[in-house]
Amino acid sequence: MPVPFTIAVPDTDLADLKARLLATRFAPTLDEAGWDYGVEDDFLRRFIDFWANQYDWRASEAALNGFAQFIETIEGEAVHFVHVRGQGQTNIPLLLTNGWPSNFVELLPLIPLLTTPRNGIAFDIIIPSMPGYGFSGQPRQRGMNMTRIAPLWAELMTRLGYDRFMVSGSDLGSGVEMALVRNFPQRLIGAHYINVFSGYPRTDDASPAEKAYFGATDLRAHLEGAYVMVQGTKPATLAVGLNDSPAGLAAWILEKYHFAAGHDGVLEDTIPFQTLATIISVYWFTQTIGSSMRLYKEAFADPELLQASAHDVPHGVLVPPRDNPAPRAWGDRHVRNIVRWTELDAGGHFPALEGPEAMADDIHAFYNQIA
Repeated sequence: MPVPFTIAVPDTDLADLKARLLATRFAPTLDEAGWDYGVEDDFLRRFIDFWANQYDWRASEAALNGFAQFIETIEGEAVHFVHVRGQGQTNIPLLLTNGWPSNFVELLPLIPLLTTPRNGIAFDIIIPSMPGYGFSGQPRQRGMNMTRIAPLWAELMTRLGYDRFMVSGSDLGSGVEMALVRNFPQRLIGAHYINVFSGYPRTDDASPAEKAYFGATDLRAHLEGAYVMVQGTKPATLAVGLNDSPAGLAAWILEKYHFAAGHDGVLEDTIPFQTLATIISVYWFTQTIGSSMRLYKEAFADPELLQASAHDVPHGVLVPPRDNPAPRAWGDRHVRNIVRWTELDAGGHFPALEGPEAMADDIHAFYNQIA
């Protein structure tokens, strides 16, 4: 049976974090370097000052504990998850799964929007923390990839009493979702994705829209993809510095949010410092930055990641315009049974944070189409 879980960070950890932040030794930088060389110096200094002197972890901790949380041990892995039941006449189980550099905190804004009924329909929300993320356990053996995570989630849903369920994922969470579709199609009511994975094999008969997409994808990988190669090859080396320095941890994560979120140059106008500090604090207090990044290396070694499968699972795709949006032709080529394709007018890689209302609307509409 799942064990109720309450977040309770020791006071000594809070004091240690503040002392480290106040002792930050910032790196020398170029004049007016901006974000071209990585995290902007002024932005990082403002964030570190906020994190050290204004941010209230205890208030955030209380807010997080306002959502029912549990630990369940499955195949020897401790799985942390949020479970909030819907308030509708009919409640549809919906598993939400995030990617990196987020954790379960990213998806919490969706809960009140999806548990509130529309025409009598609401959702039971289940948000598991992936192995190595936040308050889940840290795998000690090689091979805990996205294909192996999928049966953990399927078993979790079984233990919660859900024979069939919906799933919505983004980023690395989409990889787990793909594995659920491959290996547990009979369990899925529908699968909802944020964008379409860009790493599927390319073919010679690509459409003009797909060819333009390939060019944008390659440029993006060249300019912004170095972190993927580091985390996918030598995550343990990087983890030492990030696990020891909260400023280093913040710089690494914030640069990715600045790049991937849809904003007009001021990240905190889209994702407030309060939210960013909570996400980063979860990594800091649980010491899971290393184990979270390790999922990239496991993904690179996953032979099943891109395997195709025959299934009848209805698919919905939500495409933010500032997240290297895939063209519909690419989606139809690689995603079987797309019944809903929605192109948003605004937003980037984190719609649950940037525009949770639009994401909730699309999930409701997707279910209405497949019900």
